[in-house]
Amino acid sequence: MNGMIIPADSNVLVGTGSKDDAGVYRISDTVALIQTLDFITPICDDPYNFGRIAACNSLSDVYAMGGKPVTAMNIVAFPTKKFSLDILAKILEGGQAVMNEAGVQLLGGHSVDDPEMKYGLSVTGIVHPDKILRNCTIREGDAIILTKPLGTGIVATAIKADMFEKEHVNKFILSMATLNKYAADIMLKYNANACTDVTGFGLAGHLVEMLQENELSIEINSESIPLLPGVENAADTGLIPGGLYRNRDYLSEKCDFSDNVKQIYKDIIFDPQTSGGLLISLPENEAKHLLDELKSYG
Repeated sequence: MNGMIIPADSNVLVGTGSKDDAGVYRISDTVALIQTLDFITPICDDPYNFGRIAACNSLSDVYAMGGKPVTAMNIVAFPTKKFSLDILAKILEGGQAVMNEAGVQLLGGHSVDDPEMKYGLSVTGIVHPDKILRNCTIREGDAIILTKPLGTGIVATAIKADMFEKEHVNKFILSMATLNKYAADIMLKYNANACTDVTGFGLAGHLVEMLQENELSIEINSESIPLLPGVENAADTGLIPGGLYRNRDYLSEKCDFSDNVKQIYKDIIFDPQTSGGLLISLPENEAKHLLDELKSYG
């Protein structure tokens, strides 16, 4: 961090020295705070749905750490010369709806007049200090479960180009506006060894973070990767976001593909996601039961 020195504190259980999803600070033997923030630019035209998606995206890191979000503050950048405040009200209403669903108390926030619209949350959650889920503690023989389909980056690019099937847009919105709370609640009933969520670095990037410096590798059956409807057609027409190329350039040396893997899967693992699913690593003998329970809850 350019030579900046951060004083050591024994209560920092997860800090800047890791690539985890959030920071964790112990305040007692039984309670630690999870702290995170995230904000995004609009990924859909409807301001209410944008607010919902941004809030789900911001809350997700707390769920990925095995915690429960309890409070939040709004982060708003809004171009007042380009849009009416009615649009801002709809964005905040969408965010509040998700916070209500999550049982999170809004405490306030901050806004700035900015040329580019952005919205998100600063979130505080709680977790037992002995029950923190890290992203880098996978074990040999674990199975990996992904709880949402991939493709939000490709779909968003296709929608901007007005080249995406309208009948698939609702599922695109629904996936991003679904809280990871429900998957996390089920996950915590099992002995997960590691967890993260899939966001801007794509599936490949977050799997590499799970591996970090250990000597394990992760094998993916490409045909088991869930895709949002319409993604393959969009990718076939060349509607690929710039972030996908950047992720591939950065990660390509760490990924090997069998000769028979379809091109869509060679693309989709690098696709940057917004409000993506959880990646859960757990013993193989528990994975089938967790998967069945996740599917039974939709």
